[in-house]
Amino acid sequence: MNPAPSPVRCHVVTGKGGTGKTTVAAALALALAADGRQVLLVETEGRQGIAQLFDTPPLPYEERRVAVARGGGVVKALAIDVEEALLEYLEMFYNLRRAGRALRRVGAVDFATTIAPGLRDVLLTGKVKEAVTRRHDGRPVHDAVVVDAPPTGRITRFLNVTGEMAGLTRSGPIKTQSDGVMAVLKSPQTAVHLVTLLEDMPVQETADAIAELTAAGLPVGSVVVNMATEPALPEPALARAAQDGLTGADLAPALAAAGLQDVPGLADALAAEATEHARRWAAQDELRDEVEALDRPTVELPLLPGPMDLGTLFQLAGRLEEHLRTEVAA
Repeated sequence: MNPAPSPVRCHVVTGKGGTGKTTVAAALALALAADGRQVLLVETEGRQGIAQLFDTPPLPYEERRVAVARGGGVVKALAIDVEEALLEYLEMFYNLRRAGRALRRVGAVDFATTIAPGLRDVLLTGKVKEAVTRRHDGRPVHDAVVVDAPPTGRITRFLNVTGEMAGLTRSGPIKTQSDGVMAVLKSPQTAVHLVTLLEDMPVQETADAIAELTAAGLPVGSVVVNMATEPALPEPALARAAQDGLTGADLAPALAAAGLQDVPGLADALAAEATEHARRWAAQDELRDEVEALDRPTVELPLLPGPMDLGTLFQLAGRLEEHLRTEVAA
């Protein structure tokens, strides 16, 4: 039997630039959509990275199906456009959509979000909150919403919209909107997942982001170690090569047994590559200890060969499905 579903319905994915957070967000959406669930994948940065991953035309400001998951589940995607979100907001709260279009023509939308950067984040997170809480016939429209969020250096400011808007307004619909957003983002419905690599800077930035999110009262979910390399040698051999290094002479007997002893320079080249791999693996192992010290549920995704396509996303989604089942059971 499948375990009871997690109370988390809003999965915010962040990570240092270059860690593959958009790829992880897409794979997580596929994992959550397994067994017939309906999942919305939201892009907030306007890069159209989701469209590229799923090999679809650029996403408009409307929900479009981009994939069918295992068991018939559906992943829809939405690229939030700040201008369209503002027009939608003006229509919902002020019945001013036509006036909003006039504002856009004169550049007032860009002006407003420039002088009040917090307003931009309220509009983005407000659309996320609407998607999470939207209901039809008493049931949530989406079983889960996955947000491809800004990088870790900006994630707390992006999510903590009440604090960001405090200097702009203390009452009115915008304040009400930001309070409603925070009620969802700080609830058990939400988890902020952090994507990292086994490298010094991403791990440190992940630790800093966890501390900032926790201080702001925002719920931290899992740490996803992306693009982790698999060991090419048994662990005892790795440890020995990392500590002492290998020489061509060390490999000569094995190469001779394989009939390759007459290839000039091969033994030395292979020994140098094996030593580099072993030392890189040892350094990664030390960083694994640092990730473990963060005391968050952790899952590793492998570095897969070839270009990132839908088949590769499904492989990563399978790993994330296992992790989600483990976490729900726990």
